[in-house]
Amino acid sequence: MSKDIRIKKGLDINLVGAAEQTTSKAVLSNVYALNLDDFHGITPKMLVKQGAEVKAGEPLFYNKSREDMQFVSPVSGELVEIVRGARRKILTLKILADKTQEYVAHKPLDVSAADGDSIREFFLKSGAWPFIKQRPYDIIANPDETPKAVFVSGYTTAPLAADADYVLQGKEAELQAAIDALSKLTPGKIHVSVGKGGNSVLSKLNGVQLHSVSGPHPAGLIGTQINKIDPINKGEVVWTLAPQDLIIIGELLLTGKFNAERTVALAGSIVKAPKYYTTKIGAEISTFLYASGVNEDKYRLINGDVLTGSRTHPEGYLGFYNNTVTAIPEGDDYEFFGWNKPIFNKISTTRALTFSWMQPKKKYDLTTNTNGEHRAFVVTGQYEQVFPMDIYPLQLLKACMVKDLDEMEQLGLYEVAPEDFALTEFICISKQPHQQIIREGLDLLHQEIG
Repeated sequence: MSKDIRIKKGLDINLVGAAEQTTSKAVLSNVYALNLDDFHGITPKMLVKQGAEVKAGEPLFYNKSREDMQFVSPVSGELVEIVRGARRKILTLKILADKTQEYVAHKPLDVSAADGDSIREFFLKSGAWPFIKQRPYDIIANPDETPKAVFVSGYTTAPLAADADYVLQGKEAELQAAIDALSKLTPGKIHVSVGKGGNSVLSKLNGVQLHSVSGPHPAGLIGTQINKIDPINKGEVVWTLAPQDLIIIGELLLTGKFNAERTVALAGSIVKAPKYYTTKIGAEISTFLYASGVNEDKYRLINGDVLTGSRTHPEGYLGFYNNTVTAIPEGDDYEFFGWNKPIFNKISTTRALTFSWMQPKKKYDLTTNTNGEHRAFVVTGQYEQVFPMDIYPLQLLKACMVKDLDEMEQLGLYEVAPEDFALTEFICISKQPHQQIIREGLDLLHQEIG
């Protein structure tokens, strides 16, 4: 029996250009890449040299602080380039893909007969472990810690994000295998959330505590659901996974093959024919972007959704954790006296000169223009209107900025991730980088307290 979670605080950002629920196979990418910024807090140690031939699922590097935590290649081919930055820091690994893919053959794991230690070892050596993230700190999970619970969110509320109900269709066996394995790694429950009234395959899984979620964004974020279901206290750890990552883990358990395939939503008002594409982690975005076409020469391409994604370009590569690519107008124009006239084509949480509150279902064609400049925090009380957690967002942001560890702990930094502050950043009249502030606060707390 499912438990209902109803979120009242929040804001739905309805944008033009949602992906039509049809799926095409993307053109095969010539080069695939792993961006090491996706693995926050990991110090890589290379296992192969530039020019080496690798198979799909073969380890490329490991975590310096945990040698058995391996990160694998999404495809077979030649490691053609190791892009380095300052102090020879590894930034990106590029692999020239073979025409015919070869996979590392792991022995399929019988989850019903395996214990927790053997499952953990299998995940670490096969490349599945990086899909498991933990809170606090929003980093790849520490294999030495036992989580009190595992959370999976199958409810999508972020603007133009891939619809989980659609992309998971027909993957019941893989999802169940992954859930069965994870259940042996925690003494607690595996909490799975789906949209109320939806038709998600996640609702048919066995061995989970099912939650039906309703409400505006950020109701679909895992942090919001953790806060309402089983909040994190100091000293506690929970693990989180994305539904499409469960599919990769499940297939790995059932077949022994690391299949880095993803169903990606290409969305945004700039895209002529927004739809879904089947591709692989690290693929060139141009392999499916140009298939749908773009309406303008000048636009912002985002690796992820518009609130939490990172800026990229058509020659960029699909992020390790991303299943959405968004293209919206660049918004580098100046609107003369834009601050002093009624606004009908933008979203605002205030009613001063704006009318979006009168049309809650209207879809907007928003640009990247911030409509203001960076300034000191102004206390307006607006953050609390869209922040559904039992946390004071403004006070927590200020505690992170002044590096007050005691205040950061007491105000609930253990519970949050940068994405939980994406919506407050969107409505911020001070144009403060909320997600960056929270990320820096989490890093400091992790460094000092561990």
